[in-house]
This record gives sequence, structure tokens and C-alpha cells, in this order.
Amino acid sequence: MTTTGTIFSINVSRGGVPKTPIAEAEVGPRGITVDRQADLRHHGSPEQALCLYAVEVIEALRAEGHPIFPGSTGENITTDGIDWRRVVPGASLRLGADVIAEITDYATPCNKNTAWFRDGDFNRMNHKTHPGFSRVYARIIHGGHIRAGDPIELLDISAAERLAARQPCTLRWPRDFQ
Repeated sequence: MTTTGTIFSINVSRGGVPKTPIAEAEVGPRGITVDRQADLRHHGSPEQALCLYAVEVIEALRAEGHPIFPGSTGENITTDGIDWRRVVPGASLRLGADVIAEITDYATPCNKNTAWFRDGDFNRMNHKTHPGFSRVYARIIHGGHIRAGDPIELLDISAAERLAARQPCTLRWPRDFQ
């Protein structure tokens, strides 16, 4: 099983899909700093800081006749070479030299992705009906700079590190707001 791969593409938009590729980006607690979501009611929480998808899954869907392409379904990071079956909630990834992201959930498909699927069947990427074909969401454990072509590594992060990253920031004094 391959635990390493590369960032095939970094994808952003001003809100909505498709997202278009960029060469490099800064990743902060809410994801790629220049990326926007049109629907903040359903997207953009810290638990959904990044959306990831595998180019191998995209290619398999294209082989079925779906006009999908990297970034079309709203993923921020399109991976290449990593075993997508191991990218599950609770798994952690290192992106580039610095960014660490923990997978939080499978991304529920929505009707905004109708155009990328033959007969409009966007549920073709629904984890409940087609395991292994879903995008995933991730929270940022440690931010930093990434570039297309950077390595991706599936990590074994300790439970203590995960717990520390989940602790909320408490603001009590005026100096905390500076």
C-alpha cells in the first residue's frame, strides 16, 4: 500500500465550482488562504478546512464517461499516488514540508456537481453508495506553504497530538485579542 504520493494540483475559487489550479498556496487554520466558499452554511468550517480528492478516482470516473476533472468537484487538493483507500476519517497527511491535515469526514456530494457526472448523477461520488469514490474533508493540524508537485505522506499521528490540535483557543484578556 502506497503511503506516499504528490500534490497533483492545488485548486481554488472565489466561491463555488469548479475550482481552478494554482501553483502554490499558504494553508492556515481555515484552509487555503486565497480560497473562498459560496455557501458558508455547508462549507468552510475548521473541520472542512481542506477538501481532497484523488486523481486516480477522477480518472476512473472519466473512464466511466463522466466529464469530471481535477478541481471540478470543489476539492482544494488533488492527490496523486497515495492509496486512497487509506485516506479515511482519523488518518493524517503531511502535505509538502510543513502542512499536516487530519481527515475528518467524507464529503457529501451536492447538486452543484451535477455537471461533472453523466446523467447528472453526482451521487456517484457518495461514500455511502460508492465507497472509495468520495472526496474527504480535513482539519489543519499545522499550516504552512504547499506547491503543486510537493510530496504527500500518510502519517501516524499520536492521539495526544490530535487532541492538542482540537483544543479551542480561549480568549480571556485584552492582550489575547491582539
